[in-house]
Amino acid sequence: MKSLPPKRTVEFHPCYSQPAHTKYGRVHLPVASKCNILCNYCDRKIGDCYHLYRPGVTSKVISPEEALEIVSNFVKEKWLKVVGIAGPGEPLFNQETFRTLELVGERYPELILCLSTNGLLLPRYVEDLHDLGVRTLTVTLNVVDPWIGEKIYSRVRWENKILNGVEGATVLLRNQLTGIKKAAELGIFVKINSVLIPGVNNGHLVEVARKAKSLGVYIQNITPLIPLGRFRELKSPSCDQVFQTRLQCEQIIRQFRLCKQCRADSVGIPGLEKGRQVVPKLEFHIET
Repeated sequence: MKSLPPKRTVEFHPCYSQPAHTKYGRVHLPVASKCNILCNYCDRKIGDCYHLYRPGVTSKVISPEEALEIVSNFVKEKWLKVVGIAGPGEPLFNQETFRTLELVGERYPELILCLSTNGLLLPRYVEDLHDLGVRTLTVTLNVVDPWIGEKIYSRVRWENKILNGVEGATVLLRNQLTGIKKAAELGIFVKINSVLIPGVNNGHLVEVARKAKSLGVYIQNITPLIPLGRFRELKSPSCDQVFQTRLQCEQIIRQFRLCKQCRADSVGIPGLEKGRQVVPKLEFHIET
């Protein structure tokens, strides 16, 4: 099978198209264990965490070769359209990410290759991602003001230095914006994930939407805070807060409203989870 025409890519991606969300599925390959920033809402878990359903968790971290085997196990399923890497750490901070994309892309060029990133290393690797066939890219963009960003990011590891406070948030934001713009110029469909954090950035996401639109972002996905890590004492936004924020941002940029905030090892159609199973050989979490 041949690769999909670029304009049809998002039509088959369950995280970019609301009609596709309950019809087509994805495989998340948990090959990226290390991370280069510390978000105050993050609490990664690897191992005995089958009861958890949120980003940053996986039953295990697998090798690129194991990842290819998993894709091979599901490739005949009619629902499978997307192969993505979303952690449990930062994909671009792990060389296993690139090997996995290479293996899967060579074997199954008909599948959509997708990646989620915090964007710190995006300017450095965006052309490599494009060359490997990545055409859908999600960047977590929570702020466009480093003074707000310092409240969200405890530290940023950049060029063998640990940066804190506004300094770290400034470097992260600069690289996010540069990388997003370059990705869009290369023809990659960019989605930004924006975590709505009451008392921190809840009044700021309209500015995030406006900047994202100017950079060529295709769609924004506003998700409610899951109180974890250093933000474990905060409250999640109400449904009305999420609704109103999306409504405001929709005046600027297309909104995605069906995100399940899924695991780094999720498999299946995200709108039709009927249960959880484990592939015994690789201890892989799936939704069927």
